[in-house]
Amino acid sequence: MVFSAAMRGRNAAAALRATLLLAGMALAGCGLSDGASGLLVDPARYSAYHCKELIAESQNLAKREKQLRDLMAKASEGGGGTIIGTLAYRSDYETVLAQQKLLKRTAAEQKCELVPTYSSDRTIH
Repeated sequence: MVFSAAMRGRNAAAALRATLLLAGMALAGCGLSDGASGLLVDPARYSAYHCKELIAESQNLAKREKQLRDLMAKASEGGGGTIIGTLAYRSDYETVLAQQKLLKRTAAEQKCELVPTYSSDRTIH
């Protein structure tokens, strides 16, 4: 019995290390400029929008970015929460950032002046 309990403990530790390794590999690309989330945003997504629609969408994206940042910050307060928060919210956060970038580019092309909204000048790692 002692032998099998020790083996279970080693197996659990090995499983934990493997899980953390896989999570680390999944997060390794987070520092890339557009990342994989940029691939999920349709380049023509905002092409049919007029200035008023671009402004409204810009404000919606800013609110969503703040909401996701707050959720990730709240998750990081608990033990192991940073990993859980990152796994749960990071892809949505990156997608919102990619959408904001595309929206700003579309607004510039259409010569629309977006209403200044709070925008993060940092990314959460």
